[in-house]
Amino acid sequence: MKSKICFLVLIIAALNLAAFGQEVTEVNSQIAKRLLLGRHMLSLQWISWDEFGRADVTEKNGVLSLKGVQKGRGNNDILEIEGVITEVNRYDFRFKGKISIRVSYNNNGEKCIREGEMTFKITGKRKYWRLQEMENPCEEIIDYVDIYFRR
Repeated sequence: MKSKICFLVLIIAALNLAAFGQEVTEVNSQIAKRLLLGRHMLSLQWISWDEFGRADVTEKNGVLSLKGVQKGRGNNDILEIEGVITEVNRYDFRFKGKISIRVSYNNNGEKCIREGEMTFKITGKRKYWRLQEMENPCEEIIDYVDIYFRR
């Protein structure tokens, strides 16, 4: 009986979140979820692989959220990421949100914005997730947006 009540509470909570346009994150790997939650280093190769930014993954009402920023040193270069994680798998996660990049020598120094569904994936022995939609939508270059494992 207790498990049926818990199940009903989860269903009601999911329906309430869906009513507000926010679906519960689909978690297919608890190991990956534990690895994702918390504070991470964040980088875009055009800004720096030496001076990292910060990305935080938090959970509220079953929804994982991702928010982060990396700023250039002595310039206005910036990487900003914000949105929700819609699905967590062992070696990748799906992200729905916005990634904004401004680098002084790319795209005439103007912001370039990606919005929508994107995938971050671990490949090989790398200790980070890399954005798989690497082609910059504003010019013909490749962006490496990386979120590193917690240390």
